[in-house]
Amino acid sequence: MTVLEIRNLSVFFSRYYNWFRKRTEACLNGLELSVGAGQLVAVIGSSGSGKSLLAHAVMGILPRNAGWSGQMLYKGELLTPQLQQRLRGRELALVPQSVSYLNPLMQVGKQVRMSGGGVRSRTELRSMFRRYGLESQVERMYPFQLSGGMMRRVLVSTATLGGAELIIADEPTSGLHAELAQETVMRFRELADEGSAVLLITHDLESVLPYADAIAVLYGGTSIEVAPAHYFSGDGTMLRHPYSRALWTALPRNEFTPPKGKPLVRPARSAAGCPYREYCESASEACRSGQIPVRRVNEGWVRCIDAT
Repeated sequence: MTVLEIRNLSVFFSRYYNWFRKRTEACLNGLELSVGAGQLVAVIGSSGSGKSLLAHAVMGILPRNAGWSGQMLYKGELLTPQLQQRLRGRELALVPQSVSYLNPLMQVGKQVRMSGGGVRSRTELRSMFRRYGLESQVERMYPFQLSGGMMRRVLVSTATLGGAELIIADEPTSGLHAELAQETVMRFRELADEGSAVLLITHDLESVLPYADAIAVLYGGTSIEVAPAHYFSGDGTMLRHPYSRALWTALPRNEFTPPKGKPLVRPARSAAGCPYREYCESASEACRSGQIPVRRVNEGWVRCIDAT
């Protein structure tokens, strides 16, 4: 069953400049994505490509000057602001990128126990803390008494204790050493195996490959390819978009060759054409104009006119 389906999602911000002149700028444009129950889908992209913005749009926590268009569906039902508010913290859980989401005036144990609108037992709390390498005394501490890595683990505990059906993890392994980062990703894999839909946002492609079902690649504020995780193997020829292949070959295990050009962190003023066209060796005139359609290719899909 598809838990979250995103169709043609665009997110834009209204800004004032030159003495109260208003301008609207897009930061996400035409994004397509879906994740089903029992799936772990990893969202990969450079910093500023819109990964966190995607999470905030789904959770309904965009800033006041933001607007969006397109469709977001939760179990086939339109994800309206009213539904987002009702589900947030219960069926929808977010592991945020910033540790500032923790309440500085409340002991972390109480915050975790109250996650999801209910109160969990101390036994559940301590079991979860042990899983993430947190001592029992941590529950009586305040956020300022914890290291960055410990606060990150508390945030993961907060989102995973409540049994949410859709879990969005925004860079959950940031600040964790390699062994604990792997254990954290494994925990999200376990949650998916238990029936949750997991959307894991990360810049670390290599760490999620053994655990993800599919990889969604973002570039320039849009999704350019969604492929099964096993497509990221060998010389990358199973990947259909040139940027996806460039990301793969940039890993240390491969050619260690960085993608050409500067990362495009938001859509161009004109949304026409492929956002990667300036750096693609096989780009044609057709890549520079018009809407690049989403094409189903084997087990995934790609936004590229040359994909076969």
